Amino acid sequence: MVDIFLRTLPFFAIIGLGYWAGRSRFFSEEATAYLTKFVFYFALSAMLFRFAATLPFAEIFNGRLVVGYLIGTAGVYLLATLVAYLRGLDIPTAAVEAQCSAIGNVGFLGLPMLAMLFTEAAIGPVMLVLTVDLVVFSSLIVILINGGRDGKLTANTLRLIGLGLVKNPMIVSISAGLAWSALRLPVPPPLFDFLTILGGAATPGALFAIGASLASKSAERVQIAAWLSFCKLAVHPALVAVVLLWLMPIDAFPAAVAIAAAALPVAGNVYMLAAHYGVAPHRASAAILLSTVASILTVPLVIAWVGVP
Repeated sequence: MVDIFLRTLPFFAIIGLGYWAGRSRFFSEEATAYLTKFVFYFALSAMLFRFAATLPFAEIFNGRLVVGYLIGTAGVYLLATLVAYLRGLDIPTAAVEAQCSAIGNVGFLGLPMLAMLFTEAAIGPVMLVLTVDLVVFSSLIVILINGGRDGKLTANTLRLIGLGLVKNPMIVSISAGLAWSALRLPVPPPLFDFLTILGGAATPGALFAIGASLASKSAERVQIAAWLSFCKLAVHPALVAVVLLWLMPIDAFPAAVAIAAAALPVAGNVYMLAAHYGVAPHRASAAILLSTVASILTVPLVIAWVGVP
């Protein structure tokens, strides 16, 4: 446990450095926004494309992992939705809370950290987890918020979902990389070096951006944030573990990576969606802040439990 904690500590230290930079105003909110945009559209996309394009497609795709992770994530999503319903919340607000309980920071935090801890063999399972989160659950929250307001699913909502997927650089880079791999096209050395250099900025840039963005997050609605953080950091990995280890078991290594990915703190894009639609942004903000702080201890615990090679 101590060894895992020490190995994850540098990642959270960079997040802490970013938090200091944002909190002290050394990094303004505008600077943080541009750094996030650079990582999201360029550095992280280069990293994802390189990994997807250079790994055999057969080694990346694992249908049982996709289904198992989807079932486990849907389980915590439904639990959070049920609790929100019992508290009398409307559908859009319940959707934001459910999103906080189920969607972790796989892209900015999970991809670099798990690749280092589990070796680059973890990239395939992490990309599958990320794809499920982006395609299924990021679409689901748009459906629930718009459907809850309009009382029905409209063509405009479907258009928004389609545009969101097409414009998401992580989806585009993974899809393009997998297509490249499926066609068995070689990656020319200059292109490989370009992607390696640009992708190398993803890890420090993403971690720093996480910390800097946390500086603007509030700690309001602490009780609700604590409940949602508990769902994300404990219930989510527990349900994914039950499915992937016992109900429909898969190989130990991809199962361990998926469980570790499920243990990550609430993703920043949940706040972005909540703020965009004007639905419970403060509770999403508090859940991100609280779960990220708590994950300094909980993530090493989960990773130590599942084991690393």
